[in-house]
Amino acid sequence: MLKVGLIGCGGMGGTHASAYTNLKDRVSVVAVADLDEKKAGKIAELVGGAKVYTTGEELIANETVDYVDICLPTFLHAKHAVMAMGKGFHVFMEKPVCLNEEEACLLLETQKKTGAQVQIGQVIRFWDEYVWLKQVVEEGTYGKVVSGVFQRLSPAPKWSWNEWYHHPEMSGTAALDMHIHDVDYIRYLMGEPKKITANAARDENGVLQQMFVMYEYDGAVITAEGGWDFPDNYPFSMNFRVKLEKATITYDIDGLTVYTTDGRKIKPELQKAVNADIGLGLNVSDLGAYFNELEYFTRRLSEGKPLEKAPLDEAVKSARLVWAEIEQCGGTVK
Repeated sequence: MLKVGLIGCGGMGGTHASAYTNLKDRVSVVAVADLDEKKAGKIAELVGGAKVYTTGEELIANETVDYVDICLPTFLHAKHAVMAMGKGFHVFMEKPVCLNEEEACLLLETQKKTGAQVQIGQVIRFWDEYVWLKQVVEEGTYGKVVSGVFQRLSPAPKWSWNEWYHHPEMSGTAALDMHIHDVDYIRYLMGEPKKITANAARDENGVLQQMFVMYEYDGAVITAEGGWDFPDNYPFSMNFRVKLEKATITYDIDGLTVYTTDGRKIKPELQKAVNADIGLGLNVSDLGAYFNELEYFTRRLSEGKPLEKAPLDEAVKSARLVWAEIEQCGGTVK
């Protein structure tokens, strides 16, 4: 039985806690930490009576666990992950991995020194529809990718602790926090682009709010749009359209659809891992990929196998690509 300390009991921490209740034969949440004692107490009760700490530092210093699960604001990621690895703990940490190159190098150096297993929550790699697309492309079912469009749009995130999303120095803005989902997946699907062309839309204060990026590959062009500056009543949306040699595949509110060049319209049936209303503040209807990524992480730890699907070094490469895009858009998030 793996023992985990969960640090951060907001919306994402609650989602992870719900996933752990579905992994109770494999994982025991023995401690939780959050500045908000009420939130921490709620999560501790959900997982069956974990010990409550006020800070992540206290949890790491005083507990003996197999790994820590870090669901804190981005600007706190590197500090807690380095401390946990130094104690000999493995780490699961929410995306984005960190804010800058200095933190990235520190994380990579600490992992190399300690040998810790570190997975970053680039959850789209585990999202059923995106997993299906990856498999179809790898197997060449409909030929090679010709073009693709990925989009991720949201109203302004007003639910965050101390509004940290809206402080560029804490979140990295929509570019690093939201757009990175599609950046990471495009890299996962297609590899490193030969060329990128990036533009950004900013608000009246000069803060980056939307990214528009083109990725060029041999024989293919992919674009991605990501932004979170839409009105409060604008629905969150994520979708893709990928054109292959023998079909065009779309994913939107109507699910997956395959339009083949021989005139067929196919609706692939996917088996969902967990379908449970989490009701803890995130704009998702079920645990889905959040369960999938934690199931993968804990299974690999239990089996003593290395992490291959969303390891630290992959997350750093995706962050570096976003930083390069920001540099192309003027060099700063503000």
